[in-house]
Amino acid sequence: MSGQKARAASGRSKSGGTATRSGSGNSGRNGNRAGQAAPVRAGKNGRPGGGQNGGRAAGRAPGPEGRSQLAESAPAKAAEAEDRFSAPAWVRWTALALSLAGLGVSIYLTIAHYTSTSILACSSKGYVDCAKVTTSSQSVVFGVFPVAVLGLAFYVFMVAANSPWGWRMRIPLVWWARIGSAVVGIGFVLYLLYAEIIQIGNICLWCTSVHAITFLLFVLLVFTATLSVAATEQDAR
Repeated sequence: MSGQKARAASGRSKSGGTATRSGSGNSGRNGNRAGQAAPVRAGKNGRPGGGQNGGRAAGRAPGPEGRSQLAESAPAKAAEAEDRFSAPAWVRWTALALSLAGLGVSIYLTIAHYTSTSILACSSKGYVDCAKVTTSSQSVVFGVFPVAVLGLAFYVFMVAANSPWGWRMRIPLVWWARIGSAVVGIGFVLYLLYAEIIQIGNICLWCTSVHAITFLLFVLLVFTATLSVAATEQDAR
């Protein structure tokens, strides 16, 4: 009887040891599997270790090369926009020369208006009569503003706008003010031609020279603006 009890006790201890070994083995295997799966889950959630969300977030941000390209393209676009409000050198110098010529004649006519028409080197007989034109009622707009003074103010602005300093100011406001003034100037010239030919019946050679200068300046500036607009549309395409 004592021998049987001893065998039973030893059998129980062996089964317990087996259970202990199997339990420790299973727990070790499960622990290893959990350790391997943990980084994958962390990666999918965008935690440290890299994953789907982390890769997408990194792909959205531009890299160093992309940022450098953007930084280089910004000044290029700004320079291109400024070039649209510039003109070739021959246009700038021609516009300045015409503006100075118009300013000189306007000063001469203004002096004659406030002093005497006798200083005008012009015929006083026949169809060409400068004195009759410059002393007519049409020589004063609204009875207040002398035409000679208006022409002087116009060419003072045009000399400033067409000077090298004015052309260096590649500002849209200055660009359109220059062209707008030329359009207003040619409109006023048409009115003066109507007044001389139809209302007065005589013409003034000095006034006609100012008209011709204004017309040439108008054509030059509008032609330059047309080329600039065409270049802008071509770049947009």
